[in-house]
Amino acid sequence: MGSEQARAFLAAHGRQLDRRRFDAITGTADGHTVLAALEAYRNDDGGYGWGIEPDLRARESQPAGALHALEAMVDAEPARTPRAAPLLDWLTSVTLPDGGLPFALPIADTTGCAPFWAQAEPRESSLQITAAVAAQAHRLAAFDPDVAGHPWLARATEYCFAEIRNLDERPFAYVLSFALMLADAASDTHPEALRLLDHLATFVPTDGAVPVEGGAEGETLHLLDFAPEPGRPVRKLVSEAAVESDLDRVESERRADGGWAVDFDSYSPAAALEWRGYTTVGNVAILHRNGRL
Repeated sequence: MGSEQARAFLAAHGRQLDRRRFDAITGTADGHTVLAALEAYRNDDGGYGWGIEPDLRARESQPAGALHALEAMVDAEPARTPRAAPLLDWLTSVTLPDGGLPFALPIADTTGCAPFWAQAEPRESSLQITAAVAAQAHRLAAFDPDVAGHPWLARATEYCFAEIRNLDERPFAYVLSFALMLADAASDTHPEALRLLDHLATFVPTDGAVPVEGGAEGETLHLLDFAPEPGRPVRKLVSEAAVESDLDRVESERRADGGWAVDFDSYSPAAALEWRGYTTVGNVAILHRNGRL
């Protein structure tokens, strides 16, 4: 019943990419449909833009575009795409000398773009975006050998691991969340990642909820943002009671229209609705994987 309400919400309000991701996640369509929808956001340079990141509506390829594209490629499993290796080639072309990605690259037309994207420093590496992109690449590498063996992934992982090792206080909420996701995803092939999870555990509250400093009122990242799947190493950092409590939270936050809202600011009317669709797909995936749907 819950997934059908979400499907109806996406039919009325969701972009095609999220509707296709929903169908693949719930097993009602082949992952190749996700890959077909993803093509609309691809540039000739191998990267992704065109608003695939809802608050970054510019056409240029961006690290954030790579993040969303890789996530969609993961959702398409077991379908594979020849676009993955060229995407990592593009990431190589914009990676800085220390192995990190800039938070964002220059934007020609900032219409509808969040200030933190438009005003980013392109000559400075960001652990936040590098860990976010690398985490999805490691997830994809589990079934795509072209990604697993690509030099960019090794280089970006090395950069992130070094930055995580140097953390001596709780970082910004998104940095912590993406660092946890990376360490968890990389732990299947990198033993050091388990040690980094132990290090990051010292910054994780008992309930897994980390307020976003400087964000919208009440904006918070939760346990299921960084530990959505049962059986993963990152789940060992939190109690089963905390997981069940957060699953209750997700279930309770479904709106009457069948979708979920977000607690952060959006920077265009289109982005506000697209984030709802994206978040609805993510929450359905969480509930499905955890036996709540």
